[in-house]
Parts: sequence; C-alpha cells; structure tokens
Amino acid sequence: MEVFYKIIKKPLITEKTFDLIERENKLVFIVKRQANKNQIKRAVEKLHNVKVIKVNIIITPKGEKKAFVKLHPEYSAQDIAIDLGIF
Repeated sequence: MEVFYKIIKKPLITEKTFDLIERENKLVFIVKRQANKNQIKRAVEKLHNVKVIKVNIIITPKGEKKAFVKLHPEYSAQDIAIDLGIF
C-alpha cells in the first residue's frame, strides 16, 4: 500500500477537472514523474477500490506529470472526488 501512495502525489482540482469528473467519469492526479501508466492504473485501483479503463499522461510546463484516469462506468468519479474532499 505504501508504494501506491508514493505514485499518486495529489488530486488536481481545477474547473476543467470538475468538468472531466462530471462529463467523462475521469479523475486527474499529479503523479510521480518516474511512474508509468500501468503503475498509475494499479495505484488508483488499489487506493480507491475502482476499475480503471484508461490512463493518459502529460508532462506540465512546470515539469510535473499529470495523469488522466478514466474509470469503468460502474464506478463514479464523483464518489471518489467526494471521498478525496474535492466535491
């Protein structure tokens, strides 16, 4: 479990991420720069007890790695956001 907390640094909270949560069932996290898509997927699935369909990653101009995590339709990104204190 401890390893998963090192991969996922923090959730990202912006107006755009609120739209992604509501419209596309996606969550956005700042993640460890060395983490790959499979590691991010496993970490989100284990930490939040959900099934992840897809992970997209980008490097921000600040040099941070941002992960866009699409959840399986039977799981709600809004519920996870509420648990994380975003909503």
